[in-house]
Parts: sequence; C-alpha cells; structure tokens
Amino acid sequence: MQVIDWDLAVSTGTRLVRPGPQVTREEARQAVADLRRASREAEGHVREFTRIDGGAAPQAATIVDRPGWIKANVAGFRVVLEPLTRRMSESANGRPPAIVAAVGSRVTGVEVGAVLAFLASRVLGQYELFLPPDPSGKAPTGRLTLVAPNIVNAERELGVVPGDFRLWVCLHEETHRVQFTGVPWLREYVRSQMTEFLLAADLDLTTLLDRLRSAADAVADAVRGGEGNLIDAIQTPEQKQILERLTAVMTLVEGHGDYVMDSVGPSVVPTVADIRAKFQHRREGGSRLDRTLRRLLGIDLKMKQYAEGAAFVRTVVAQVGMDGFNKVWGSPETLPTQQEIADPARWIARVATTPALGSEGGNGHVNGAGREIDPSPPAE
Repeated sequence: MQVIDWDLAVSTGTRLVRPGPQVTREEARQAVADLRRASREAEGHVREFTRIDGGAAPQAATIVDRPGWIKANVAGFRVVLEPLTRRMSESANGRPPAIVAAVGSRVTGVEVGAVLAFLASRVLGQYELFLPPDPSGKAPTGRLTLVAPNIVNAERELGVVPGDFRLWVCLHEETHRVQFTGVPWLREYVRSQMTEFLLAADLDLTTLLDRLRSAADAVADAVRGGEGNLIDAIQTPEQKQILERLTAVMTLVEGHGDYVMDSVGPSVVPTVADIRAKFQHRREGGSRLDRTLRRLLGIDLKMKQYAEGAAFVRTVVAQVGMDGFNKVWGSPETLPTQQEIADPARWIARVATTPALGSEGGNGHVNGAGREIDPSPPAE
C-alpha cells in the first residue's frame, strides 16, 4: 500500500520547479569544482574550531541541481515515513486506511511535489540524515548536499564575491556534517524522535477532518498576515510534546551552525561582514506570497531557530568556553530544552557545572584541541 505516490511527487516537483540561473557550461563546471573544494576546506576549519572530531577524513559534498535535490528529498521522505506506512499497512487489513481513502495517494503525491518545487529554488544546502540503504543493504550515515544553482543565484542577487560566499555557505552546512558524524548518538536520537512523532499521528478519519479544518483556518490566517502554521494545526497533543524536543535539538544544531559560520568566517572569508549583512536582509525579504508560504510551511520558524540557537551557543561559550559548551553533545539528557535555550543559565547550571551529566552516554569524539577564534559574530 502506498500512502503517497512518490513517483508522482518527483515528476510534479521537477515539472513545477523554476529553472536555475543561466550559466555557461564552463561556469557550471567551475561552480561544482569550487563547491567541492570549499566543502573539504570548510570541514577542516569546522572540526578544528568546534573540537568535534568524527575520525574520518574531510569529504567533498555531493553537488546537485534543483531536480536532483527534489529526488534526494523524496528518497529521504520515503525512509522517514516508512514506520508510519508500515503501521498503516498492518492496521488496514488490506483495505486503504481512512486517510488514503479520503485524500488519495496521487493527490498527496502532487501536494508533496508542489511543496518540494517551492523549496527547491531556495535551499542552499542540507545534511541528509535519512538515506535509502545502499546495494549491500547498509544504511548510509548521511550525506552533505549543496544545491549549486541556488548558491550561484544567491551570490548573483546579493552581489558578493563568489568564492567567499561558497566557502561561507559551506562553513554552516559542514557544521551539520561534523555534528552528526562526530556525535555518534545524535542521528539516531533525531530519527527516533521523528518516528515517535509520526506514530503519534491520529489516523481516525473524523479526527483527521477536524485537523484539516484547522489547517484551512491556518491558511486563511496566514493569508491575512497572521501567525497561521500548518504544522501546529495538524498535531495531536502527544505530537506537540515530541515536537518540543525535536524543535529544541534542531534549534541547537542550526544555531550552532550559524555560530560556527560567524566565528570562523572572519579568519577565512575576507568579505564575511558584507556577506552576512546582505544575506540576513535576504532572509527577511521576499514577496507577500513568499512570506505567506514560508510561514505556512514553518520556514519562518527555522529562521527563528537560527537566531535563538546561535544566541544560546554564543552565551554558553562566552561563559564556560568551548569545552564547557561541548558537554551538550554528551547524551540526549545533556541537550537543552526549549526553556534552557531561551535561558542559557539554566542549562549551564544543570549540565556545564555537572561533570557526570556531561560525560554520561559518551562523547569521545569531542576533543580539547583547537585554535582560539573570536566567538562573537561580525558586526552587521
């Protein structure tokens, strides 16, 4: 039984996605080569600064175009949703479950494809946590993907130095690779929370229709300029609690990425102050339709995560140093809650000053070697 027509999602997304910027064959080759080189360089800078070492040699990122990003994310969605699909199949006794009967796999396939088409022209890069098994049946640990057309388009729109911008982007994205390869339990923790979130979904048709009505209200509110959010509208109470934990860990990793990017940037990216100022303005801009879609899809929440997470990391490092902050990677129990991200002193009191908590669960990949770089971000 197929809940979502994944092939249709791919074909819809690749058909709807806007074409990338016009480039010559040589410009395209140069961009790919630059991004591969920048990703290897950035990983070295990130590991040295963060003092997190996964033990593996720096690897070049996978470079894709917009359709390639859509295909990769559909493959990732299939992996993420597999536990939910399996549960629905087991409970359906051969009959389509209520949600499929009411909506249909082709309709949901079109919807997924349309959302991915919107996102595919905006994402600069991502660390893919969930990949299909390789031919031997082994699940890969993850993959860093950079979307070359979007990076080229952004640097042209911003009017920044291409080489500097490409390295700057890689600093943030490579931080995610370092986090998830250098902290052995982190990937499985995020995966388990996502699985728990999905399995907490209420598949009863009446309840589902109630939530769809809430979703419609959220759309109307967002169009009017309110704070309507589809993710909030369709959650069960149990899912809200799980999402709090997921939001906290993703706020941490996103904020840590921004913090590292801003901290390392001044020493390796000559025009970082200009890039940061222009990029921040770009994050906050866009047409009214673009802002509405971002709000509905939770992208504005992601922007908020960057700021709140970076502020948490910056405060903690300033007070207890990088080694003190790195106790955050000790175990799931040492991760900050949303309340602690808002009030870093609470996390410092609970974890940074309690050695036993920081060492529980093992974070042997975090080491104490590293250079000193000004932890404060450049003035904007």
